Amino acid sequence: MKNLIATVATAGLIASAAGAEELAGVQVTHIGTQASAAGPTEFFSGVVRIDTPFKGSGQARISGATVTFEPGARTAWHTHPLGQTLIVTAGSGRVQQWGGPVQDIRAGDTVWIPPGVKHWHGASGSTAMTHIAIAEVLDGNVVEWLEKVSDDQFGSR
Repeated sequence: MKNLIATVATAGLIASAAGAEELAGVQVTHIGTQASAAGPTEFFSGVVRIDTPFKGSGQARISGATVTFEPGARTAWHTHPLGQTLIVTAGSGRVQQWGGPVQDIRAGDTVWIPPGVKHWHGASGSTAMTHIAIAEVLDGNVVEWLEKVSDDQFGSR
């Protein structure tokens, strides 16, 4: 009975706060309230749009971006000190670890890149791709950018 009362009370609190913009430190960032940015040409090839909906503050180390790559667009080679997770939300793309094969990825796939692993990712040659990229900051650094991916590397299988 106590569990039922606690559940009902909790549900009532949640329901009464459902329309609140901010509740006890919870922050909602509404879509379209932050400007998109073009992927910097020194770190990306092709047309890339970056939206950064979340970034840790204080002791929080997590940050993330939604990145959209037009066909053929891609990152430069890079590493992450604490690794990176990609969640592909639309289209199809490619990812490659240095020395490994190019792998196809598509909407619904999740990609884990371990800490320090040199890699790149982007759209396929004919289809755009969007992913959510999540990484953690270590000593103020979330990524180390390296050389650009060549057309031959991008097209290799």
